[in-house]
Amino acid sequence: MQFWNTMKTGVLLAALTGMFVVIGSALGGQVGMVIAFIFAIALNMGAWWFSDKLALRMSGAREVTPAEAPDLHEMVEVLSARAGIPKPRVYIIDSEAPNAFATGRSPSKGAVAVTTGIARMLTRDELAGVVAHELAHIKHRDTLISSIAATIAGAITMLAEMAMWASIFGGFGGQDEEDSGIAGMIGGILMIILAPIAALLIQMAISRSREFSADAGGARILGDPLPLASALEKLEWAAGRVPMQTSSATSHLYIVNPLRGGGLSGLFRTHPNTTERIARLRALPRASAVA
Repeated sequence: MQFWNTMKTGVLLAALTGMFVVIGSALGGQVGMVIAFIFAIALNMGAWWFSDKLALRMSGAREVTPAEAPDLHEMVEVLSARAGIPKPRVYIIDSEAPNAFATGRSPSKGAVAVTTGIARMLTRDELAGVVAHELAHIKHRDTLISSIAATIAGAITMLAEMAMWASIFGGFGGQDEEDSGIAGMIGGILMIILAPIAALLIQMAISRSREFSADAGGARILGDPLPLASALEKLEWAAGRVPMQTSSATSHLYIVNPLRGGGLSGLFRTHPNTTERIARLRALPRASAVA
């Protein structure tokens, strides 16, 4: 199962890279395509080494010491020992919106970030369930894949915006004059609109299946699925009422989707339905904590 999940993720990330190259081609023809491909490889390598720092910086997270947050540090230490991974670094995000995420390219480089709002809303057991969920992401190495996807998806959105301005002020550089008619313009406009949506859809495909796995893994680490189920219920309720300032490129990292809206936006959620997640957790048996 792990092999096929890894293969599927590799294909999805390759699709993200391919879209990056297509947009580069639209902007600069063959030269733009080559530059975009080189840039995509550099982005993948950069995401491998620096995605955790970028995600933490974009979220406004600050690292806290055991003296500053003793209870949270103790909770993370105990649960990471149960999970069989090194204790990750601990961060706090100054936000009333209750949420949390994990990042890091490997279990030895992991980091867990929680908002000030989540610590105030949840009971200790519920917060432990959330932390266990994030530790499961680190243990399963989901954080590396999600961070790379966020980096490339953000870059695709940036390139699509560049393509939009290029079309407004002179067309796409990679087209000859005879190819720059109405059909070319329509194709360019469709690419500008659809590329970010396609990037989001790929992020969704990566994120949704991994959330169910992290829920089950967090329940095993804690030894009880009910606190996490209760926490998700509260977090889903709060997500629609307490806005959170965050980027769409990193929204899939959080335990619940921090970006909400009406209309078609619900079709592009990066997380599985929270009601289904809660139902699956409540169907799990209680057991002693396992790594």
